[in-house]
Amino acid sequence: MDGSRDGKRIVVVTGAARGIGKGIAKAFSDNGDRVMIFDLDREAGLAAAEALDDCQAYAVDITDEEAVGAALERVSREHGGVDVLVNNAGLQFISPVESFPYDQWQKLLGVMLSGTFLMTKHVVEGMKQRGQGRIINISSVHGLTASPYKSAYIAAKHGVIGFTRAVACETASQGVTVNAILPGAVDTELLRNQLDRIADEEGSSPEQALKTHILSKQPIDRLIDVGEVAGLALYLASDAAGGVTGEAIRVAGGWR
Repeated sequence: MDGSRDGKRIVVVTGAARGIGKGIAKAFSDNGDRVMIFDLDREAGLAAAEALDDCQAYAVDITDEEAVGAALERVSREHGGVDVLVNNAGLQFISPVESFPYDQWQKLLGVMLSGTFLMTKHVVEGMKQRGQGRIINISSVHGLTASPYKSAYIAAKHGVIGFTRAVACETASQGVTVNAILPGAVDTELLRNQLDRIADEEGSSPEQALKTHILSKQPIDRLIDVGEVAGLALYLASDAAGGVTGEAIRVAGGWR
């Protein structure tokens, strides 16, 4: 899928200052695309952008419709319309449902579900007008399964898949595809920190926590590499994936 300006596609990736989003931004940059990092953390976003070719960072609260609209209008004015949108921003909070703080519930659904909605809402019309576009939503294996103490995260990730399929139905005849990627346990700093905390609580090692809590569910018997998730994003954004829409595709090493 060729970009509409100077042959370069304009790619927006949310939550791309670190983790999976950062890996996806790098993959598109290495592919020769012009990447826009949208992240609430201004300094981390700038640092991530400076490490990549033809990349720019925008400090954006994706739960604020006015901020989303202003940032995307600036991208359009400075670079052209968005060809590829990757809705990746996410966060976690763990608590039994009876003590789950309502503000945390709202925060998680705001970022992962409402943020995905707002970003999509403000790019899809331009994609339809140009007759081409790719929207890729990062859900999770928890978008199809469940585990305790993650009610908001799981509700949001299930919602992302439903939203993906609904918008895919609306855009399928207009050259715009909408798909979801469902990563399993990915080797990121966030996950490693979580394993350290679990190990401290249980009096075990991070390696034992990894084996007990994650690899027991992931038959590939290792963490997924960020590049493996990014590789699927590149494919879904390509011409070769023009007939793929409304799908929820796992990159999860056989997670069960």
